[in-house]
Amino acid sequence: MHLRIIFLGIVLIVLSFGQVKSQDFVPYRSVYVELGGAGLPYSFNYDFRFDKKDIHSWGMRVGAGGYAFFEGDKFFSLPVLVNKLYGPGPGYFEMGAGLTLVAFSSSKPNSRSDFTQFVLPFEGSPNMMGVMSFGYRHLPKQGGFTWRTNLNPVFNTKGFWPLWIGIGIGYAFQ
Repeated sequence: MHLRIIFLGIVLIVLSFGQVKSQDFVPYRSVYVELGGAGLPYSFNYDFRFDKKDIHSWGMRVGAGGYAFFEGDKFFSLPVLVNKLYGPGPGYFEMGAGLTLVAFSSSKPNSRSDFTQFVLPFEGSPNMMGVMSFGYRHLPKQGGFTWRTNLNPVFNTKGFWPLWIGIGIGYAFQ
């Protein structure tokens, strides 16, 4: 009789561990809006991990941003970066690098985008710039509201701007 109770107890313990394992939740995707950062003035972004079960796996982010003014000035950015998260969570150190496509036009002849000239000079449009990302990402283990802040050095053939920052808020999900 005692042997049956012990066996039943072991079976229940093993089954409960299996249930806990199957209920693990990894919010491997997120959508967010970022001011500054790799998209320059702002961008809407989608971020995901390549391994859906490991938050520490390599990931990728793709976004789009820009503006258009009535005076005819237009700006578009397309940031694409790979990144990795480090730490136990829900706070992670994020490190990444990639490229941002920038395109701009102006109704003024021989004009360059005032915004891109503020950050980093560009000759012509469209153009590319390199982007790095070093920062903090708050990512709850069960998903939901997420936020981030990053230092985003940018560079191209005309120079290097080390002090560009980005701040983002969004939603993480599985």
